[in-house]
Amino acid sequence: MGAQVKIKAKQLSIGYQHSAGETIVASGLDCSLRGGEFVCLLGPNGTGKSTLIRTLAGMQKPLAGELRLSGKAMSDIAPRERARAVSVVLTETMSSGMMDAYSLVSLGRHPYSGWFGGLTAQDCERIEWSIDAVGAKPLANRQVSELSDGERQKISIARALAQEAKLMLLDEPTAFLDLPRRVELMSILRDLAHRENLALLLSTHDLDLALRFADRLWLMTPGGDLLQGAPEALALNGQFAEVFASENLDWDASSGSFRTHPVACLKVRLEGEGIERAWTQRALERLGFGISEDDGEAAFSLKVNKDAWEVERFGLIQNFKDIESLIEWIRSVDWRE
Repeated sequence: MGAQVKIKAKQLSIGYQHSAGETIVASGLDCSLRGGEFVCLLGPNGTGKSTLIRTLAGMQKPLAGELRLSGKAMSDIAPRERARAVSVVLTETMSSGMMDAYSLVSLGRHPYSGWFGGLTAQDCERIEWSIDAVGAKPLANRQVSELSDGERQKISIARALAQEAKLMLLDEPTAFLDLPRRVELMSILRDLAHRENLALLLSTHDLDLALRFADRLWLMTPGGDLLQGAPEALALNGQFAEVFASENLDWDASSGSFRTHPVACLKVRLEGEGIERAWTQRALERLGFGISEDDGEAAFSLKVNKDAWEVERFGLIQNFKDIESLIEWIRSVDWRE
């Protein structure tokens, strides 16, 4: 895995300039991206994730601080040179007219060929590689206007890959994809970063996938800080809880996810093991029950075996053949009695 720094920010302030002055979104940011590194950018809405990506891409000027691209000050780099070094995928829908997907991807070669330059054999090879890299071969000859949002996002990423830039910045690229396609795309992008020595930064709201795929996480806080580290380090040190947790959510470090506070917290004595027990506990917690850790008072006792759920309540035993029927029973009981 390469270690060359592709972009580095020092004491960076990001935000917007307007007639009344400046609006600072975040300041004092120190960060860098290295070749061969897949980094996910997380944070609540309004913390400046998109603003940071646009600033790193050179699409808007930093309000203060230093930003260097491959060792050169960003402000000293000509747009054409920057386009060869940085590729960007934003959430905004791209105007495509009557263009087919292949033609849209070919626009990624513009920094090399110009608007009127013909495509060389090398250009065509890169375009076809980019389309194949995101699994979009079946889309190549289709009109972009006919594609779904998720399919358009794949083509947009292929266009960015066609630029052959070693720094790639993506703002919510999985937003319009269903779960299998999100997993597929995250896997593709991580593998591309490692195999092609790309420095790849991706903003997302999908905490679970970021924890599973990212080499490092950048976590923007409501206070304008940028926390950085390995996914496991941020999960263990409680920083996820500080940034995302609320009166309705708790960070569960053992599962690497958030869970809602139950409205009521009746206890259940739960016995069993394996995947059936794990999913039964999740169902109970979702329905507002805590798990009794001792022999204290409990609303009922539940033994879980493979394909069998045995409930004991008031000395009576009921058996359920599947978790769905157990859930229906729990929801039918008036627990206020």
